[in-house]
Amino acid sequence: MMIDKKEVLKALESITVPGEGQNMVESGAVRNIQIFGDEVEVDITIKNPSLQARKKTEVEILKAIHREVYEKAKIKVNIKVDAPATPSKKNEIKGKPIPGIQNIIAVASGKGGVGKSTVTANLAVTLAKMGFKVGLLDADIYGPSMPIMFDVAQEKPLAVNVDGKSKMKPVENYGVKLLSIGFFTQPNQAVIWRGPMASKALNQMIFDAFWGEIDFMLLDLPPGTGDIHLSIMQAMPVTGAVVVSTPQEVALADARKGVAMFQQDSINVPVLGIVENMAYFTPAELPENKYYIFGKEGAKYLSEDLNVPFLGEIPLVQSIREAGDVGRPAALQTATPIEAAFEELTKNVVQQVVERNENIPPTEAIKITTMAGCSAVKKK
Repeated sequence: MMIDKKEVLKALESITVPGEGQNMVESGAVRNIQIFGDEVEVDITIKNPSLQARKKTEVEILKAIHREVYEKAKIKVNIKVDAPATPSKKNEIKGKPIPGIQNIIAVASGKGGVGKSTVTANLAVTLAKMGFKVGLLDADIYGPSMPIMFDVAQEKPLAVNVDGKSKMKPVENYGVKLLSIGFFTQPNQAVIWRGPMASKALNQMIFDAFWGEIDFMLLDLPPGTGDIHLSIMQAMPVTGAVVVSTPQEVALADARKGVAMFQQDSINVPVLGIVENMAYFTPAELPENKYYIFGKEGAKYLSEDLNVPFLGEIPLVQSIREAGDVGRPAALQTATPIEAAFEELTKNVVQQVVERNENIPPTEAIKITTMAGCSAVKKK
């Protein structure tokens, strides 16, 4: 089928440019359209530098052309960002920067039991396998699990002298530097702390530790959207957040809240994307079979609905659980589908971090005043 350029232009008139009142044809955002049979290539220039705006623009163009012109059209969208220069104003980092740490990624979930810590541990070891210098802070104060997952439950951080000051030296295994409250408590000891005490413990593990040079610092946050999350984002400039969910509707409802927390105006941490964990069950004896126990592609549809990237899906496989229990993350199992799944996820996370750093200014560590930013109350 030969596609008419006029029909493509008419379809694009139904799309509003992010941050502007005009449609993308009137505003001049559409710079060029090329037609090759049933193939369409569209060049777009927008002023909003955010990753979300770029993704939303691309998705809306694809939907509009498929809906109004030809549903089987092959479309390529080239988006260029032409953000206005603001040389006089720079982002002020209100929190304390951590020397040597390049990127800080918060791994969160709105709900417990979705495998957030498992995803974090495997993401960390995969980054290390790729040659990056990796740190992992187990910020789940009330349920620390990283010492078990890295087979270092009996280890204790040592003290080292750095420029005349005593610092904690993180425990290291599989190429990942690790600190957790689990190193300082007994296995059968419950951590019964109020918010300020938990926040103080976190600050000590962040700033009283000698991390050295780190390319990616992963933060394994507790479930929900509470005090620990705010303390972390007040303490340091977080590069971006990864939200983990299962395809189940109950988990997706909470994952939506987790994304909304990071996107609040008073917090404003870029969401790098959503991971669908336990996407399907695959028995070892029938590796080609997929059973969608918790639903199918729910997190993928959620990412499309929220206009945030979909980072990948991790299957529900017995060996992932077994590997976590014995302290050797499953991503270390070479030449397996599990290794391939975590490698694909990790590559997508790295790609999103690169794009985020190219297109969005550094994140400010948030400064919370009164109730703004720490509840559903909107700033007036």
